[in-house]
Amino acid sequence: MERSTPDHGTVSARRFARGWHCLGLVADYADGKPHPLNIFGTRLVAFRGEDGAMHILDGYCPHMGADLAGGHVEGDSVVCPFHHWKWGSDGKCTSIPYCKRVPARAKVKAWSTLEKNQLLFVWHDAEGNAPDPAVEIPRIEACYSADWTEWMMRKMVIQTNCRELVDNLADVAHFGPVHGSPASYFCNTFDGHLGYQMFQGEDSELLGSGLRADSAYFGPAYHITRMTAKTGGQTVDTLLLNCHVPIDQNSFELRYAIKVLKQPHLSEAENQAIAEGYAGQAHKSFFQDVAIWHSKTRIDKPILCDGDGPVYQLREWYEQFYTDVADLPAPSKKVFESKGGVWRQLDEVPEQARSQLHLI
Repeated sequence: MERSTPDHGTVSARRFARGWHCLGLVADYADGKPHPLNIFGTRLVAFRGEDGAMHILDGYCPHMGADLAGGHVEGDSVVCPFHHWKWGSDGKCTSIPYCKRVPARAKVKAWSTLEKNQLLFVWHDAEGNAPDPAVEIPRIEACYSADWTEWMMRKMVIQTNCRELVDNLADVAHFGPVHGSPASYFCNTFDGHLGYQMFQGEDSELLGSGLRADSAYFGPAYHITRMTAKTGGQTVDTLLLNCHVPIDQNSFELRYAIKVLKQPHLSEAENQAIAEGYAGQAHKSFFQDVAIWHSKTRIDKPILCDGDGPVYQLREWYEQFYTDVADLPAPSKKVFESKGGVWRQLDEVPEQARSQLHLI
């Protein structure tokens, strides 16, 4: 594969990605209290209103600067702890207890939210555009099925730029050294706002044998993987969530979660025990990456060899989320496949690499 060194990362070093960002489980925000969010270089507040919907507003009161997360929820409003100004779900001030007239300029930004797959999402766009209907978060039936365990989630803060995490989508060479599971087959597809990876390996030190991982980024920050492997004499079928939200340009919140398909011949307790055991192994595998991210630095022009895969093409795909909508190139699809360590670019996605995520 031909290697070049394009200058990616210039825009992405100054802004945050356009798209849906996952904030974790909806249930964690649904207790009727305001929750602080330190993301996108600012402070936000999230709360569930009396209307049953999740709302996210800019987190500081524009009156005298108090933190709205220190207040309380009343109806569909969050009440400032300092002077009890009420801020509605649309960001407008609805009431001031010691004043009859609310100033026309009394409003804060209301952020677009989405609840899907038991998860809460917030939309970010540096240009202030509304969510693009074409960049949707797909419904995953496993999240609404009793055949699967509940999400087992962990949250952590990584002290580096979030692009370091996204690079893993194309970084086939790290699976052997970091995870002890070298790829026997690998394929990347970059198709509009979707970035796919198909991984197959013979053995994994932590996750079992015959490992197959079908994964995709739906936009810049929400990553889902369907993974199967044989361990302990049975096939374990899992769904992995790997999502991030930038705190600033040099740190991000990372949420990692797993669901496991239950074995029909086992009891609920037995299935939960298997799920928790395998989740522990998956977390160990994932934390092998975390240890690298914690200490690495950003390299905008890495020196690559022929076995490294389409790292620059991945970054070119990823740069779209940092580019003004008016300046975006026409949508395209690029496919790269590796067999026996030899890379080639294809015109179409091969049968072996076709994603089944839409069938979950």
